Amino acid sequence: MKKSRRHFIRQTALAGAGIAASNIAWTAQSYNRIIGANDRVRVGVIGFSDRHRSSHLPCFMNHYKELNFDLVAVSDIWKRRREEGAAIWKEKMGHDIIACRNNEELYDKKLADAVFISTADFQHALHAIEAVQAGCDAYVEKPFAETMEDNRAALKAIKASGRIVQIGSQRRSGTNYQSAADFIKSGKFGPITMVELTWNVNQPGRWRRPELVPLLKEEDTDWKRFLLNRPFESFDARKYLEFRLFWPYSSGQPGQWMSHQIDTVHWFSGLQHPRSVVANGGIYMWKDGRRNWDTTTAVFDYGPENDPGSGFQVTFSSRMHNGDEHPAEIYYSNGGELNLITNKVSPTGGLTKKAADEMHLQPNLLPEMSLTQTEQVVASANTGGDQLTSNHIRNWMECIRSRKQPNAPVEAGYSHAIATIMTNAAVHTGLKATFDPVTQEVMAGDKVFKY
Repeated sequence: MKKSRRHFIRQTALAGAGIAASNIAWTAQSYNRIIGANDRVRVGVIGFSDRHRSSHLPCFMNHYKELNFDLVAVSDIWKRRREEGAAIWKEKMGHDIIACRNNEELYDKKLADAVFISTADFQHALHAIEAVQAGCDAYVEKPFAETMEDNRAALKAIKASGRIVQIGSQRRSGTNYQSAADFIKSGKFGPITMVELTWNVNQPGRWRRPELVPLLKEEDTDWKRFLLNRPFESFDARKYLEFRLFWPYSSGQPGQWMSHQIDTVHWFSGLQHPRSVVANGGIYMWKDGRRNWDTTTAVFDYGPENDPGSGFQVTFSSRMHNGDEHPAEIYYSNGGELNLITNKVSPTGGLTKKAADEMHLQPNLLPEMSLTQTEQVVASANTGGDQLTSNHIRNWMECIRSRKQPNAPVEAGYSHAIATIMTNAAVHTGLKATFDPVTQEVMAGDKVFKY
């Protein structure tokens, strides 16, 4: 390559026309990219990760024949995973898969029209930039970005490109979540007054890879390419494979779990980011050398920037030492609750007649109702994968053909990344974190948060 990796990253972050100007060309670019029904869409894999193997692969298999897609190439900088990925996909697709040592090799050979991106958390935004600048559509796992520098650069590049980018916020393709969004946006729920988000597990091995770590040798991968724009530190197989436990490669609980749930807050409310966040927690149980907390509670203030007197509170609580992994999202109004554990709207906690009469008010009780749970049709030869992700990948594949915007466009990723970065800023500084809409920076106290 004529230019170094770091030079490329700096250039992509700085290059490109403004978002407003790029939108002018977007319609024509998208029109020219419409793929005919008889044209097979070639898909590549950027990072043969556990997430890709366990979820993307079976979900893609549910739909690829019906929608005329093909999987043609795998890029992974670790030799073991590169070869493993090519072999597994060859078995699934019944033809040879091209194994690429890095992403440039895949893009330079013009092997793919679209790519799955499921690399380390901090790499998603920069790998999305690479993909769209190479002319590829992309399915980009969450969290979309872990720093505002990467978040802004990726938003700008994707908006300028006209490519179809689906963020891996698969709740947006669930019919129960879609019904919840419609109900709240209709006004029937009333103003949101509180949201409780929880995600608890009891798994000392969650995000650990103790059997795989000894197998990773520095000579079998490209450590500098892995680091991208993060500060240099010596090779560490744990940080490579168990990145979710180590900042600045991942924020851990906020990026992995909260990003899913906080996305529904933005979707349902129409607000793009919190006004402020505070957080508390620590490593209370699993003292295994990790940097990221095993217990987190974050409290958010949401509402219009120009009306601090209105809004609502959101809490996110997560622990990794007690729980059965049944994530909970409960929305409250004065009339009751919308519960995405039970998928029901109810008058629970609403203003009763007795309490209202005492203050000469009208009672306010929501009706009992169930959220729609009808699943979308999937290919008859269902090969696995969770239903939400299967729906979400199908939506992306359909939008690649139609050139319509997918259920979770780049703006959704940009917004959940802001909330994630704000939470991480509060975690690492102990200060209240805010977002400056003018500079598009996350502030911890009066200082810009970087790492």
